[in-house]
Amino acid sequence: MALDRRAFLSTCSRLGLASTLFPGALYTLAAQEKAGTDAKPKITPEMIDAAAALAGVIISAEQKQAMLDGLNQQREAYDAIRKLHLPNNVPPAYIFDPLPPGAKVSTEKREPVYSKAPAMATVPAILDDLAFASVVELGDLVRRKKVSSTNLTEMYIARIKRYDPMLHFVVTITEDRALAKAKEADAEIAAGKYRGPLHGLPWGAKDLLAVKGYPTTWGAGGFEKQSFDEDATVVKRLDAAGAVLVAKTTLGALAMGDKWFGGRTRNPWNTKQGSSGSSAGSASATAAGCVAFAIGSETLGSISSPSTRCGTTGLRPTFGFVPRTGAMALSWTMDKLGPICRAVEDCAIVMQAIYGPDGEDLATRDAAFNWNADLDWRSLRVGYLHKEFEPEKERPQEEKQSAPQTDEEKKKQEKRQRERAAARARRDYDRTYDLAALDKLRGMGVNLISVELPELPYGAMTPLLTAEAAAAFDDLTMTGRDKLLTEQSEDDWPNAFRVARFYPAVEYVQANRARTLAIRDVSKLFEKVDVIVASTNSEQLVATNLTGHPAVIVPNGFRGNDAPVPPKEDTGEDDSIGGPGTPVSLTFLGGHYQDARLCAFARAYQDATGFQKLHPKL
Repeated sequence: MALDRRAFLSTCSRLGLASTLFPGALYTLAAQEKAGTDAKPKITPEMIDAAAALAGVIISAEQKQAMLDGLNQQREAYDAIRKLHLPNNVPPAYIFDPLPPGAKVSTEKREPVYSKAPAMATVPAILDDLAFASVVELGDLVRRKKVSSTNLTEMYIARIKRYDPMLHFVVTITEDRALAKAKEADAEIAAGKYRGPLHGLPWGAKDLLAVKGYPTTWGAGGFEKQSFDEDATVVKRLDAAGAVLVAKTTLGALAMGDKWFGGRTRNPWNTKQGSSGSSAGSASATAAGCVAFAIGSETLGSISSPSTRCGTTGLRPTFGFVPRTGAMALSWTMDKLGPICRAVEDCAIVMQAIYGPDGEDLATRDAAFNWNADLDWRSLRVGYLHKEFEPEKERPQEEKQSAPQTDEEKKKQEKRQRERAAARARRDYDRTYDLAALDKLRGMGVNLISVELPELPYGAMTPLLTAEAAAAFDDLTMTGRDKLLTEQSEDDWPNAFRVARFYPAVEYVQANRARTLAIRDVSKLFEKVDVIVASTNSEQLVATNLTGHPAVIVPNGFRGNDAPVPPKEDTGEDDSIGGPGTPVSLTFLGGHYQDARLCAFARAYQDATGFQKLHPKL
């Protein structure tokens, strides 16, 4: 359809506005006017007033009249695009690059150097005793034919069937595929065709990764029978490494939280609480000793958060290190796939198998991941985010109410005050573990350098995520199928997608420009240091997901019996609520595509503390 866009753009230019300022708002308002009729409603001056209020601009009566014809014509373009019914796997025509100007990336690939596993002379009489062994240990046993892939696979599948009714961490057990791959692995190893340290090891895939022949549900109601004809790239690469897929693990619906269409995935350390999300099942199953390792994804905390809750080790790689082909898209500029394991070197071994361009995901860069277990981590410069380890400052007292409060309002205010006080007590308690980590590092001979995150409005940039997510699931909103999703509160996707439709395109571009500043300024920190130690649940989580920097999340101890009592309700928003006996975590950050070096330092800390060797008593 030919549109007179030139006149419309000219008018908007004189007003200082962009042509795409009001598309979501005007379309929605017009649709509401149309409800119950067959006529195509016209955009009216009153609708422009409502949209302008949402966008935070003022438009005069004369200017509104000048805009009407162009806006009505442009709306026809929205209809034409919507009729395409763009599937989730179609990306926008731009590629996010997290590198600042002048950054250099090494493409020289070297043979990985793995540590030597402590030789296990005899396999335990009860194979379940190997359930919590590391990838390094299991790989060594399989390589030496001390245990077969088939036996390991059968053991893990049996454990999944035993503990899934309690923890709800699996959507689909891929039993037939797994047993066939395990048999194939045993035959290859017997013939001397050893593929590497993942050969024959059972693993779990977050159920946003396509696996041919099985449902890929995205954890969401209405998608239970969805399937794809080709495996995701990460699945293909782990197949090539000889790993054995035993299960598709749960994720909160469309990668939010730990609630999915089958229930809520539980934390093995405290089954009254959720595992957090969205890589809920990958962390829970790994922590429960039901897979050797798993693949998760992170857009804004989805590896970090469940790894914290479940006491696993997670690697969130640099954006663009691992191809996302065959994975559900939530945010094209923020989605990242990475391993969730029991130890840092396990993550490095898995990363070695899955990274690098595949010719499909154009955001994936040809950078090298050179794992070296013998790297001299003492040569690295280590910083820490000083403010994150300081006592929390008192919040200013709330202003007195100018109008009298009802009894109900007073009760709500008192409840909010109690909840804030309890949350602060939990944060204060957990800070003691962060401070102990700094002491431990100093005891290891690390000279910690104080650094700080640049002061930028990181939170104000996060609507970028929901805007992209709303586009990725536009059809879900427009058809009303979002009603099939399990969670429908104001904080859940159906409402978030609707809110995002009112996010002006101009502000989306401006937020991306602010993101460019964040990338440049955060990257400057890694000119001073090689690794940064950070509190996991802090501003860095938002900042580094926006800038695409890598992170390793490690267990950092377990809350004692003196820990604050957890709240009765687990909203899934706060990972400090665990209470006595639950894990806490620590995060290490690195420069872009310096993931291998980052892992080497995190491994040194982990080996010095040994928290990864503890596991829940199920």
